[in-house]
Amino acid sequence: MSPRQRLLVAGGAALLFLAVMVAAAQRWADAEATDQALAAATQIANTHAGMLESELQKYRLLPLVLTEYLEVRATLTTDPGAAARLNPKLALLAERTDAAVIYVLDAHGRAIAASNWRLPTSFVGHDYAFRPYFRDALAQGHAEQFALGAVSNRPGLFLAQRIDPADGHGPPIGVVVVKVEFDEVEARWRRQPGPSLITDAGGRVMLTSQAIWRFRTVEPLTHAGPLPVRRHARAATSGGQIEPLVIVDDDRRYVAAQTSVSIPGWHLRHLEPLDPFQASPAARARELMLAAAGVLAILFGLIVRAYEKRLIERDSRQRLEEEVERRTAELVGANRQLRIESTEREIANEQLRAAREELAQANRLGIIGQITEGVAHEENQPVAAIRTFAENAIRQIERSTPAAALRSLSSIVGLTARIGSITAELRTFARRGTPSVSAVSLEPAIMGALLLLGDRLQRSGVKVERKGDRDAGLQVVADRVRLEQVLINLVQNALDALDGIASPRLRIAVEAGETVAITVSDNGPGIAPDRIDEVFKPFVTGRAAGLGLGLGIARDIAREFGGQLALSSPVLGGASFTLTLRRPAHA
Repeated sequence: MSPRQRLLVAGGAALLFLAVMVAAAQRWADAEATDQALAAATQIANTHAGMLESELQKYRLLPLVLTEYLEVRATLTTDPGAAARLNPKLALLAERTDAAVIYVLDAHGRAIAASNWRLPTSFVGHDYAFRPYFRDALAQGHAEQFALGAVSNRPGLFLAQRIDPADGHGPPIGVVVVKVEFDEVEARWRRQPGPSLITDAGGRVMLTSQAIWRFRTVEPLTHAGPLPVRRHARAATSGGQIEPLVIVDDDRRYVAAQTSVSIPGWHLRHLEPLDPFQASPAARARELMLAAAGVLAILFGLIVRAYEKRLIERDSRQRLEEEVERRTAELVGANRQLRIESTEREIANEQLRAAREELAQANRLGIIGQITEGVAHEENQPVAAIRTFAENAIRQIERSTPAAALRSLSSIVGLTARIGSITAELRTFARRGTPSVSAVSLEPAIMGALLLLGDRLQRSGVKVERKGDRDAGLQVVADRVRLEQVLINLVQNALDALDGIASPRLRIAVEAGETVAITVSDNGPGIAPDRIDEVFKPFVTGRAAGLGLGLGIARDIAREFGGQLALSSPVLGGASFTLTLRRPAHA
C-alpha cells in the first residue's frame, strides 16, 4: 500500500473516530447541562418554598393573638359600640403586617368588623357562613383555605381561628379571619429566569409567576428530566370543567424540580430553562473543540494530495494552534465563571440576611404567642381590682366620705397605669420595623423583658435576683426590641430549666467596664457536658415542645450588635449565659 493510500485510510479512520467522539461529547454535554439545570431548579424551588414558609409563619400567629384581643371579644358579646373602635385598629394592624384583610365573623358567619370597613369593598355586613374556612374553624378550631374573595374577587389564603367564650364553656362566639395575598411572593418569583407555580392536591395552580396559569390544572410531575414548554400557555373552560394547562415550546426545553410546602397537598414546582446551561463555558469549549476538529478534517482532506512530510508538519502545527486556543478559551471561561459565582454569592448573602431577620421576627411572634396568656392574666387582676375600687368609691361618695373615695380613685389611677405599661411594652415588642443599631438604655430593656414575663415569674414562684450595675443611664450598642428578644429568650430558657426545682432562683447580673456583660444564671440542673458544644446549634433542644432555634437566633442578634452570647461558668449551680455588648463611643 502506497503512502498516499495509507494516508487516505488513516484519514477515513480519523474522521470516523472524530464523529464518534463528537456524538459522545454531545451526549455528555447534554447530561451535564441537565444536571446543572436540575441543581439550579432544585435550589430555586427550595428557596421559593422557604420564602413562602416565612410568610406563612408570620401570618399564622396573627389569628391566634387576635382571639385574645379584648376589643374582638367585646364586639362579639356585650359592647354594641366595640365594632366602631375595632375597625380602625384592624385597619392599622393589617397595614403594619401587610395582611390583605382582617375581619371578625359572628357565630352565624356575618362579618361585624373588618379592616376594610371604609372601602366600597367592605366585608362588614356580608354573610360568609357558606365559606368552608368558617365551617371548619367552628368545628376544628382552625382552618386554612385558598380561594377567590367573594367581594374583592382576588385570590388569597384565608386563615381562620375560632373564638371560644372567655370561660371556656358554651358554643363558639365567632371566628377571626386573616386573608393573605401573595403578590409580593409572586413578584419575586418573576425575577427568576424560569416560571414557578404551586399546585394543590387536585393539580390546580394556586400561586404562580405566570398570572395566566392561575386556577388551571397540571399533570403530576413524574420525572425531573428536560421537558418542552409551549410559548403561549392555553387553558379554557368548557361546560364548567377546567381544561388541563398544556405547556409546550419547540424553541426551549426546561428542567423541572418539585418540593412540598406546609399546606397539605400543596407542591411547589420551578421550571429552569436548559439553554443557559448548554451555553456555559464548558459547553462552549466543547463546541470550539468540535469546530477545530471539523477544520482539522478539512485540512486533512486538502493535504492528502501533498507530500507525507508536509502533511505531518502542517498537522503538528494545527494541533499546536488548537491546544493554544483551547487553553485560552478555558482561561476566559474560568474568569467568567468566577465573576458569576462572586455575583451569586453576594445575592445569596443578601437573601441569608433577609431570611435571618424573618426568622428572628418569627421567633419574636412565637414569644408573643407564649406570653399572651400570661399578659392577659397579668391585666385581668388590675381590671378586677379597678372594678372593686370603683364600686367602693360610689358607696363612699354616697356616704359623703370624699377622702376615702379619693383614695379609691387614686388606686384606680395606679392600676390603669400598670395596665397601660404592660400593653405598651407588648405593643412595642410586637412591632415590626427596620432594625436600627444605636445607643439604647440597658435597664429599661431588662425591666421590659421582666414585665412581659411577669405573670410566668409570679406563677412559677421563681426568686429573681438583680446584681451589679442598675444605673438607668447605662447604655449599650443594640436595638431595643431585639435586645429584649434576646433577654426574654435567656429568661424563658432559665424558667424552663427551673420547672420542678425546689426554691428556684434566677439571677440577672450586669457588669459595666469597657464593655457591658449581662449574665443570666439559674440554679436548675444545668447543661449536660455532652450538650455544651451543641446548645447554639439549630434544632437542638432539651424541651419536648421546643424547636431549638431561640439560642441560635439570640447569638446571631448579639453578633449583629457587635457583641457576643456565650456559655459562662455556673454561678448558682445551674446554667449561665453571658451577653457581652459594646458601649457607645460617647459613654
